[in-house]
Amino acid sequence: MSEKPGRRRRIGQNRMLSLLDALERDPRADAAIDALTRKVRSLPLGPARDALHGRWLGHPVHPLLVQVPVGSWLSAAVLDLLPGRSRGAGVLVGVGLAAAGPAALAGAVDWAELRREQTRVGLVHAVANTAAVGLYGASLLCRVTGRKGAGRAYGFLGLTAVGVGGMLGGHLAYRQASGANHAEEVPHVVSEGWHRVGAVADFPAGEPVRRSVDDVPVLVVRETGGAFHALADRCSHLAGPLSEGTVADGCVTCPWHGSVFRLSDGWNVRGPATAPQPAFDTRVVDGHVEISLRREDEADGPGE
Repeated sequence: MSEKPGRRRRIGQNRMLSLLDALERDPRADAAIDALTRKVRSLPLGPARDALHGRWLGHPVHPLLVQVPVGSWLSAAVLDLLPGRSRGAGVLVGVGLAAAGPAALAGAVDWAELRREQTRVGLVHAVANTAAVGLYGASLLCRVTGRKGAGRAYGFLGLTAVGVGGMLGGHLAYRQASGANHAEEVPHVVSEGWHRVGAVADFPAGEPVRRSVDDVPVLVVRETGGAFHALADRCSHLAGPLSEGTVADGCVTCPWHGSVFRLSDGWNVRGPATAPQPAFDTRVVDGHVEISLRREDEADGPGE
């Protein structure tokens, strides 16, 4: 019997990738995802939300935070394989549990601002890691009550769950580009020099206008006073169209997830975006607007 058209495995794709692709397309958990997303977005985190996104770091902070629990639990497993090291293994299990909370919170605030296919994989990633925390909690309880064998067994089960969660996290980051800078390629695609993008009259004051340079979408905004600003149009967070966003107070707000960028230099004033937008210099020549990509490496000069 042939497979249904929507379920046919791609030629050359292994079973694991087929399962992950199926997970991305499966809508059965969407209602739960929507409810959880609303709850995470409603948490009264204030400025801490951007800190958890990693705006201060320039990329998501969640991958950094997970190093502590994963490293602690992996080290505990190594000690569990050595005679007479159960006490040290127990300490490492406890350290991992203490560090899991901040890592999970950072992951949750990132997850709540992802695309639908990404949130589906992310939910299973979170379930696997939650199972790992439960298993390591049981492991620590067994260890402190003298049941060292059971503690080790729960620890190895927890490490298995962590491995599954890590595999799903890798799929999110590298296959689905969750947390990646979606504007990173702009300096490598836009050619040097000035590019004409339209007549001055084509740009109403205060209105975002989309243009294209070397097939790269560009946001152009004319201020009331006549000054022009230009940024790469696709938001660095998840490639949202900034030209469809709101312009106010010298900034543009992405219509997809609310990231705010300063028009003068592309700085990410507010997350979830952790990387700034590539910015362009502007000038008016013979009644036409021209833009040139601002290249920081050239501005700094060699050796600086």
